[in-house]
Amino acid sequence: MTRTRIKICGLTREADVDAAVQAGADAIGLVFYDKSPRAVTVARAAELVRRLPPFVTPVGLFVNAAIAEIDAALQALPTMTLQFHGDETPEDCMRWNRPYLRAARMAPGFDLLDFAHRFSSAQAVLLDAFVDGYGGGGKVFDWSLLPPSVPSPVVLSGGLSAANVIDGVLKVRPWAVDVSSGVEVAKGLKDTDKIRQFCDAVRQADQQLSSGH
Repeated sequence: MTRTRIKICGLTREADVDAAVQAGADAIGLVFYDKSPRAVTVARAAELVRRLPPFVTPVGLFVNAAIAEIDAALQALPTMTLQFHGDETPEDCMRWNRPYLRAARMAPGFDLLDFAHRFSSAQAVLLDAFVDGYGGGGKVFDWSLLPPSVPSPVVLSGGLSAANVIDGVLKVRPWAVDVSSGVEVAKGLKDTDKIRQFCDAVRQADQQLSSGH
């Protein structure tokens, strides 16, 4: 049993980056989508990433971004993993020869197995609720929609919080979990206690799995 990795997404402030690191997060998410209330500029993202210790990964979220935009972000943040949330094709995602996550918008009838097969070059498939527009909507999707054996590592996202993440980890057995609105006091403003409680809950779920409960 490997432990469930934790990504805290949509960070905009130094204090929130520090809180994520101190709580034991494996990755932080930076949103480069200007329609999001959590969007940051490349310059701002670079300031935040400078606070990260080794082995905490910065992840950049993009939605149908121009090539030049991603180029500029990677130049400023060379250790960044890419996360695609739009209509990007496998070829679009592989263009930079960088590790990437591909978001799947879960809705009834969505063929996740086919999607995972098409994006087999992704480090993981990130499962989020289907919402109008792009980016996360802070909604939980029906976990029972998931097929039993997805051929890619899975990142569980969509409406997670300390209150439901234990259930999510136990039911879905994801490689990682991703939270944004579930650890916020307002859009883009995280709460240190909520981040800590979320990370503690994930570890509690891992403990239950490893002890067979």
